[in-house]
Amino acid sequence: MCPPAHFRVSYSINPWMDPSKPVDAALAMFQWEDLRDRYRALGHTVEILDPLPGLPDMVFAANGATVVDGRVLGAKFANPERTEEAPAHLAWFRAHGFAEVREPEHVNEAEGDLAVTAGWILAGQGFRSSPLAHDEAQEFFGRPVISLELTDPRYYHLDTALAVLDETRDEIMYFPGAFSPGSRAVLARLFPGALLATAQDAAALGLNAVSDGRHVLLPRPATGLHAPLRERGFEPVAVDMSELHKAGGSVKCCTMELRPPAS
Repeated sequence: MCPPAHFRVSYSINPWMDPSKPVDAALAMFQWEDLRDRYRALGHTVEILDPLPGLPDMVFAANGATVVDGRVLGAKFANPERTEEAPAHLAWFRAHGFAEVREPEHVNEAEGDLAVTAGWILAGQGFRSSPLAHDEAQEFFGRPVISLELTDPRYYHLDTALAVLDETRDEIMYFPGAFSPGSRAVLARLFPGALLATAQDAAALGLNAVSDGRHVLLPRPATGLHAPLRERGFEPVAVDMSELHKAGGSVKCCTMELRPPAS
């Protein structure tokens, strides 16, 4: 995670961002700290990446790299406003002993568009990440990559339209309306029992969630997901991320998952 010390909305690179709407920097920090503390209270370790001046979106740490089996594929951002975030993330990994760290050739926005399950890496395209990056991820991680086409600009990253609930059981939730017809058919074939979110919960960024296989941390307004999550044995944990929503991000955007090598 990366604190929102420099967070603001000074440009617009997705439909959620409106520079004319002020951001309460103190409230954004409070909400981020609450999310961090909830992770720790659930027994998770939280590593901190130091924020850099001039990079207001660096708080969205999920976009900085993808880690699978201890191997790190860096990000290459589509928008110039975020370009300098990528080397800061890779420097952190190298300084913390990650031996296999790759600088990507093709545009990918890391866990924004790459979701890891036991069977596949699900990969979004259409707004940010290049389809060529999907081939690159498959070669680097040695896991099959499933390309999914995003068609609604509000759901510009895969992590705004789909969340992995249990990585070991290939269990996900997603909003069908964010995807092309072909991609909806692929998801229905691969995940016939997936939890399908309503348009209302998707618009509340309810799919921008993080699950540890039991607890699902998700934005507070996505209340319609609570009952179906509980029916499947999960415990929803509502988190207020309203200030971060002004930049189109929430729980998952603020969280990069560090997946260690298989033991």
